[in-house]
Parts: sequence; structure tokens; C-alpha cells
Amino acid sequence: MKILLVFAALGAAAGAEQLFVGDQVLRVTASDEEQIAHLRVLGERAELQVDFWRDPTSPGHPADLRVPFPSLQTVKIFLESHSISYSVMIEDVQELLDEEKKNMTKSRRIERSTSTFDFASYHTIEEIYDWMDTLVEDHPSLVSKIQIGQSYENRSLYVLKFSTGGSNRPAIWLDTGIHSREWVTQATGVWTANKIVEDYGQDPSVTAILDSMDIFFEIITNPDGFVFTHNSNRLWRKTRSINAGSPCIGVDPNRNWDAGFGGSGSSGDPCSETYRGPYAHSESEVKAIVDFIRGHGNVKSVISIHSYSQMLLFPYGYKRVPAAHHQELNELAKKAVSDLAAMYGTKYTYGSIVDTIYLADGTTIDWAYDNGVKYSFTFELRDTGRYGFLLPSTQIIPTATETWPALLDIMVHVLEHPY
Repeated sequence: MKILLVFAALGAAAGAEQLFVGDQVLRVTASDEEQIAHLRVLGERAELQVDFWRDPTSPGHPADLRVPFPSLQTVKIFLESHSISYSVMIEDVQELLDEEKKNMTKSRRIERSTSTFDFASYHTIEEIYDWMDTLVEDHPSLVSKIQIGQSYENRSLYVLKFSTGGSNRPAIWLDTGIHSREWVTQATGVWTANKIVEDYGQDPSVTAILDSMDIFFEIITNPDGFVFTHNSNRLWRKTRSINAGSPCIGVDPNRNWDAGFGGSGSSGDPCSETYRGPYAHSESEVKAIVDFIRGHGNVKSVISIHSYSQMLLFPYGYKRVPAAHHQELNELAKKAVSDLAAMYGTKYTYGSIVDTIYLADGTTIDWAYDNGVKYSFTFELRDTGRYGFLLPSTQIIPTATETWPALLDIMVHVLEHPY
């Protein structure tokens, strides 16, 4: 019996799920540059393990930080001693995680008994990949599944191709889930892929797009990280690659692209959430997309979907110089966020990455834009911080539904403005 218990303990340790009991998410608003500097110092104190969900960017703009329970008192004293105001956004992170898990279990029971896929629930990688296969089986003349590479841990990188035929047509690339903890993005991806199939032949815009263009959609862009969020640490953001000489795992796949790579808008520290990696395209998940887009040669739009903050962003992130097509991208973003808000009143801000949030180098859309893809956009989906990365599953369908008209605006514009 004793031996069994030891093995059970070892097994639990190996596959142990990280708990966040008593962890809080604080909303902090710095009033001046000095306070922002203090917040950065807080982020660099490794022993506190503060996880910035939203970075301190400029005075008056809120930052969100998850503070582990053992560090709460120290962090609050630090904030108070520097007169930095804060409020508690999430009282206990673990309570939200328990609720999320309970809802997934309930949904899974219903799905099994009815043999239907619940778009209003979060799903595992296996469930999403099974659903993708079903989608392809049900619509073989419109959808196919291609593999563009392998992840670090040798998982297949699958992309759905929506096409009505023809070779090397102009194409639109969509991806969700490059940051694995942003679960509403993969869920929105699934809903959106289904919507494309449902609307072809019914909706004139979708029909026109697919009659002359292809859409490529990678729903689980960071599969290793995604599996890890389900099995071990729900709040994992990065890839799962091993960093030589460091105990810290993973690279931020949205700082790993060859666009201003290695600048001040990313970190050289492997333990940082924005660690850029040893060199550009070091991550197989990133390199697979780079090779695919380059190999295709006719990708006209790249839309990368993240959460959270409710923003629609375009280049640049790594430099302050406006993009050559700034005005056109800005007008298109303005229309898209207006049509998104028309659904439920969800307000988005829009603009270039550097003007709207912060200096960020090595991002997907800056690389795409620098490589000739004019219509490059990033969505940051719901919410603005009440739940952050732990958006309740009841908000999946509303989020996906309101995002759809904005996506359609961009795709129609790409169709109508060939280059």
C-alpha cells in the first residue's frame, strides 16, 4: 500500500495541475511614468512571480496583474508605498477555474448523449481536432485539412483550407490560440470555421469571397501550450520548448517573428512571459507559418486573433513610424469595430500596435506586413479585464458572433481591393 501511495504521489507531481487558490488579479493604474517604472520593477522581482495579464503602458492606462497568494501582502504594500492605486478584479483565480472545469464536464456529458458539438463550451485539443475532421467529412467540396508542420513536442500543426477550387488563388490567413491561455480565441475559431461553411452559398459576401479566394485557418496555433493549459497550468502563454541553460520553459510565439526581432518590446530572459527566443523563427510553430505563407506566395491578408482587451490592431508594433498604408488600415479598422459594436454594444479601440498598446517586436502581423501582406490585423477579443483570460464559456458565442461582422468587413475589403 505504501509503495502504491508513493507512486500515486509521484504521478500527481509529474502531471500535477497548478492551483491558483487565493491568487488575485489586481487592476492597477499608474498616474505617471515614475509609477510605471515601479510597476516594471515589480514585474522583474522573480521571487514574487507576478504575472502581468496587461502590461503597464502609459499613465492612465490600466494594467492587470495576477498575484500569487503568498505574494499578495508584499505586492499590495509595495503599491501602497508608491501611492499606486489598485482594485481587485478577480478575488480568487481558482474559483473561476473550478467553475470553468465544472461547465466543461457538464457540456461534455450533454455532447456525448446527443452526439452534437457544443459551440458554447471550451474544448480539449482532441475534441477540436475530432470536430475539424467531422467538418471536413461533412463538407468535402469546401473544406480540407492540411498539415503545415510539427510542434516542438511533435504534435501536428493542422490548418483548415476553405476553397472552391482553382490553384494558388489569393488567400486569407487566420489564426487563433497562438497564446495558449487565450481560450476564447480557439473557441471563437471553431465557431467561425463553422460559420464560414454554413454561410457559403447563403450569404453573398462569404460566397463572393470563397468564389475567388481561399481561406486558411489555423485554430490551434500553439498545440503544446494548449495541451499544457488543459493538463497542468491553465494560465500558460508560451510554447513548450526547452531553453538551453535555463530552467524556464517556452518562448512567446508572438515575439519570435523576424520583424524588429530582439528590440526593447520583448524580453531576452527565458523566464519572462514575453521571451523572444534565441533567434527569429526558432519556434517550429512560428516557422511553419512563415514557410507556409512564403511558399504560398499569394496571401493577401493575415488576421491573428488574441484576447483580451477589445482592440483591433495593425502594424507597426516594433517601430513608431506609421505603416505605408496606415490610413487605409485605420479606416478599415474603424468600420470593422463599428460593425462589431452594432451587435451587442461591445466597444473596441483600434489603431497601430505601438500607438494603441505598446512597443512590441517580433509580432505576427508586423512580419506579415513587412513581407508584403498589406491587410495584416490582430484582434484582441473580450473582455477588458473583469475575467481576462478566464472568460466564462457563456460569452463564447456572443464574442464569436460580434467578431464575425468585423472579420467579414476585412475579408470583403481584401476581395474588393486586389493588389
